[in-house]
Amino acid sequence: MTEEIFREDSYAKSCDAVVVSVDEDGIELDRTVFYATGGGQPGDTGILLTEDGREVMISDTRKSRETGRHVHIPAEGSSALAAGDKVTAELDWDRRYRLMRMHTALHLLCSIVEGGVTGGQIGIDKSRLDFDLPDTALDKEAITENLNNLVARDSPLAMTWITDEEMEANADLVRTMSVKPPMDAGKVRLMEIEGVDLQPCGGTHVARTGEIGPLRIGKIENKGKHNRRINVHLVDE
Repeated sequence: MTEEIFREDSYAKSCDAVVVSVDEDGIELDRTVFYATGGGQPGDTGILLTEDGREVMISDTRKSRETGRHVHIPAEGSSALAAGDKVTAELDWDRRYRLMRMHTALHLLCSIVEGGVTGGQIGIDKSRLDFDLPDTALDKEAITENLNNLVARDSPLAMTWITDEEMEANADLVRTMSVKPPMDAGKVRLMEIEGVDLQPCGGTHVARTGEIGPLRIGKIENKGKHNRRINVHLVDE
């Protein structure tokens, strides 16, 4: 199994690695800083630098549900790699950091809106969460104000690990109704925003809420009898 460095350190921008395998699925490394698509967060992009100076552009990163293999998808026309090649994996950091800010912002939104999460998607400029909220009126301005108040608190984030058995015994920690937390390693990571939110999550996050920056709520959409979609935007200076 690939060592997923981002699980412990989402700020790691690069790492040295060895190619384990190359096939039609992609390039598998023994270790990586590249997050694989999952939980509504897109896979990372970037480059793999070889010892002889070649650059292999990575257009996506994915993880097989069947095998658990963590594979890097090379852009069309990239140089070929082979098992045993030594590379340096380097993230498109600007893109990743925006995704970290947005992912953490959605945790703040979870703490404000009471309701199970039925879906979601994280993007570099706009993200969304769908909530199970039948017959519930939502105040866009109030949610925006509450979000930015939580950002301004600059609360730290912390992670802890619990066993799969502990996770099963504390099912109320899970806010997502359609996606289960990753439980393939015998343990589950909990992300906590001090005094705000606590839930299992395998994604990447900023260290403090103040790093998110200003937010605004976009459209609030009715997506069915029980679904209300709330769109969140970064407001960059």
